[in-house]
Amino acid sequence: MTEETAAQEQPAFKKSAENEWMELIKTAFWAIAVALVIRTFLFEPFNIPSGSMKPNLLVGDYLFVSKYSYGYSRYSLPFGLPLIPGRVMASEPQQGDVAVFKLPSNTSTDYIKRVIGLPGDRIQMTRGRLHINGKVLPREPMGVIVDTETSGNDVQMYVYEETLPNGVKHIIYEEGDNGPLDNTREFVVPEGHYFMMGDNRDNSQDSRVQDLVGFVPFQNFVGRAERLFFSTNGNARIWEFWRWPMTVRYTRLLMEVK
Repeated sequence: MTEETAAQEQPAFKKSAENEWMELIKTAFWAIAVALVIRTFLFEPFNIPSGSMKPNLLVGDYLFVSKYSYGYSRYSLPFGLPLIPGRVMASEPQQGDVAVFKLPSNTSTDYIKRVIGLPGDRIQMTRGRLHINGKVLPREPMGVIVDTETSGNDVQMYVYEETLPNGVKHIIYEEGDNGPLDNTREFVVPEGHYFMMGDNRDNSQDSRVQDLVGFVPFQNFVGRAERLFFSTNGNARIWEFWRWPMTVRYTRLLMEVK
């Protein structure tokens, strides 16, 4: 190859390398853009960090939340950017929905609980029984189990199937009927707000704890929990794929959230 030929080929090689970099940048840009659109308007992944929703959601569960279920607010956007006034394309939550919301006392924190009280409802716990609008909710005993807490302690739990006024049934845990959260005053849910509770009734910081959670504004709702896509017993993170065979809860994969 002569010096003249090499000089002619060098610009072509340089141009080819530049084109490859440009294509890579474009691909990365569109991949990020599509991911942001999906996360903002369709589905967002969340993981369960506590046992407050046992037995229905376990520590180590990973699930998708549908962002379109309740419409969109500023908390639908990354970092909670205040670009959406109030809520648009709104669809109201229903009793029994399992929903992710921004903690009213600290909107940088996500909580997941069950919708129990709608605007205007009167909510009260009396000796472990949930009352809505003056009527005690039926609950059917399902047995007694021993549950292992995240601390490693074993606790006896009474298991019940509770039925909400709209007919939605769900399973709850109770250590007993005389704990700190088993007897409350009557709460009247303000307009535009919701009363949220965990299914692990004696181990849930929820709307019964007014100075932390309290009534949740509709604007704070992020979306409705839909389906698990991964679950681990806590001995492996989602990226530690070499540990999956021993730690994945295979029976919970793709399970619908109820």
